[in-house]
Amino acid sequence: MIKIEKHLSQHNLDIRKSGDARFMDQKVTPDVLCVVADCVLQFSKDGNKKEFSTKNIWESEYANENIKDIFNKPDVLDKKASSEYDKFFAQPLRMLAYSKILKLRKKGGKNIFTINNKELLEFISVKERNALTFIVLYLEKILKDSGILHLFETFFKDNTKNNFNNLKGEYETFIIKWTPINGKTEVRRIFTKIINPLSYNRKSHGTKGGFFSQDVIGYDELMYNRKNWRDVTKIKGETRQEYENRAKQIIEARKNAFVRFTMEKAKRLIRARHVDISEVKDKLAVGQATQIHHIFSKSDYPEIKSYLENLILLTATQHSTKAHPNNNTRLIDKDYQLLCLLSKMISIKKSVKELDDGFYSKDDLILVLNAGIKPQEKFIANKTFDDIEQKITYEYHRN
Repeated sequence: MIKIEKHLSQHNLDIRKSGDARFMDQKVTPDVLCVVADCVLQFSKDGNKKEFSTKNIWESEYANENIKDIFNKPDVLDKKASSEYDKFFAQPLRMLAYSKILKLRKKGGKNIFTINNKELLEFISVKERNALTFIVLYLEKILKDSGILHLFETFFKDNTKNNFNNLKGEYETFIIKWTPINGKTEVRRIFTKIINPLSYNRKSHGTKGGFFSQDVIGYDELMYNRKNWRDVTKIKGETRQEYENRAKQIIEARKNAFVRFTMEKAKRLIRARHVDISEVKDKLAVGQATQIHHIFSKSDYPEIKSYLENLILLTATQHSTKAHPNNNTRLIDKDYQLLCLLSKMISIKKSVKELDDGFYSKDDLILVLNAGIKPQEKFIANKTFDDIEQKITYEYHRN
């Protein structure tokens, strides 16, 4: 992303100069960073200059509505959970401050933040993939400025257990020398959050449990909110069956909460993006566009219901007479669905090719099309937008 690289190039992030070991931390994962960035934007929507502390964000109504269900945590106002929430919010905020997305000042020993780069904060908040993209570019810039990127590149070039151990040892020595951290245990906790995003980006082995991973690092391994029920802690005295049932229920509840959160956020983002102007430019595109329409219905295609690429802004008339004839939400006008798709392509193409702002994604578009249309020959991302449009039209006329 050119805008991320441009922002980072304006700042020297050398650890040897800052002496700050908290440029990355255990809670700085793509899913947590994405949600915390969104919480900051919602708290600061009255203006970029609004100051806030970690506690302001974690005690905000928006955070309380979403965090506890998505991450299976207590109420944010629960005093017993204050230590956990302090880390959960403080660590991503510190990372955003180190990267100069936020400004940081001290007030009586407390960290006070303001937004410094709203555009990139919005980019991070849109989706986890964007947050991961930022994390990778940010880490590469820090390692380069600190003169140790070559150590990581050597490991990725020859992705072996021996080179992993060499890299880990040299990194530990470097951090202990240049920062206040003086124990290897703490360095190793943070090392995982550095090497694994880079490993995933390079389709390489990384670390698991402190050791060289047996497999290439997967996307889910980067997340705080792991989707594997085995990541839920077993309660003492619980039978294996009781544990499995409870763990699976927790994972399912988290998943449902996250889908609800992402869908509502997606609707809000679409409205803000298109400023009440319909994306479908037909004769009914008159007046304020107020309806967020699922091109492929959320009941029939739940797996793509929260994707921005499957949501389109319409006027009330377009929605009730064309998208859903006679205002029957169970009915879909296939001709109008095609028009919606081709209109959505214009929005996506502009985002990807002209603005390069990360709002829409070509890969996510392909996922939506394959799930919604179910073509005999799948859509593929390496085709041009013109090719994709032609195939969409072909598939609808074929059926």
